[in-house]
Amino acid sequence: MTYEGMWSTLAPIGRHDRTGGYRRYTWSEPHRECQLWFQEEAAKRGLTLESDGNGNVVAWWRPDPDRTEGGVVTGSHLDSVPDGGAFDGPLGVVSALAALDLLRDNGVQPARPLGIAVFAEEEGARFGVACLGSRLLTGALPAEQARELRDADGLSLPDAMERAGASPALGPSLGLLHAPSAFVELHIEQGRGLVDLEAPVGVADSIWAHGRWRFEFTGEANHAGTTRMADRHDPMLTYAMTALAANKRARLTRTRATFGHVEVEPNATNAVPSTVRAWLDGRAHDQESLRALVEEVRRLAGDRAHRDGTGLEVEAESLTPGVDFDADLRRLLVTRLGGAPVLPTQAGHDAGILAAAGVPAAMLFVRNPTGVSHSPAEHAEAADCVAGVRALADVLTELLAP
Repeated sequence: MTYEGMWSTLAPIGRHDRTGGYRRYTWSEPHRECQLWFQEEAAKRGLTLESDGNGNVVAWWRPDPDRTEGGVVTGSHLDSVPDGGAFDGPLGVVSALAALDLLRDNGVQPARPLGIAVFAEEEGARFGVACLGSRLLTGALPAEQARELRDADGLSLPDAMERAGASPALGPSLGLLHAPSAFVELHIEQGRGLVDLEAPVGVADSIWAHGRWRFEFTGEANHAGTTRMADRHDPMLTYAMTALAANKRARLTRTRATFGHVEVEPNATNAVPSTVRAWLDGRAHDQESLRALVEEVRRLAGDRAHRDGTGLEVEAESLTPGVDFDADLRRLLVTRLGGAPVLPTQAGHDAGILAAAGVPAAMLFVRNPTGVSHSPAEHAEAADCVAGVRALADVLTELLAP
């Protein structure tokens, strides 16, 4: 089946009728349908499926069945953020399958195995930890900590897996990739770098340091009408001023700071809140700059909380240092693609987790004309997607050669 054909069968799964965005939360029914789609596509190609107890799956092409170690792995993820776009993750999976088809059409006989990976919970939309599957696989996230994760309904990660028919066995499982010689992830660009460069495909050189912090502002619940303004201890005001301060600080330091998820108690229109929980997404070109950003936001929040008579607690939920992709592999990609442009990314990816664990890793980006991601407006032209498939196939041909 062609790239376009595969895309047309995958695209309807998990799309929300009202928003047009995708709700493919890991171990939900739409995500399970995506997994079944991948299994069927792998079966059509005679690939061997292997999985671990973390929800990660790899489909292997092994012309030499006795050769397991030192292969090449590509792929991405199939889960989404709430009302996310169609391309973030699935483009890399569909492109990997299409690239394999192109290799076979061109008569390529690989000297080593080729694996197509689908990693679990890359977005962290259900359990709050981005790249959860690859973090568990590499041991970057302890299994004990993962077992304590809960979704919005209070369901634990192992229980959610079991309800979806999976058999949880959380913990390091790098053996699933069989000591790969390289991992290459194709992904839609989450910005306008390639648009500005007028290039359909680019190569990543690095990923910024990034993390998530939970800010909990506590005050005093009270009546919205009868409580005088001077008598209030309103944590919503503390939060609002903190969000504004974080935005200003990020602009001044050329970093990124976003409060994108908020919970309010008692969450009533006619009540002064008692508690506001807000999650800060922070990103910077290096870990020291990220630390300085978060510490300054924490300080400003504390100063405001003191003035408002409210409480403040801050807890780090995840922290991923910046990573540079393998220099030799990056040069190979650039050369093989005739001098493709090289650019950094501020978004986290499974490729970054693998690179931090010592796996030689690289990324290819496909142009996004809107520059929008994590939104239904995310887009890639079919011609650019096909160019990405060809680029990936070209790179894999080189990496799979004797």
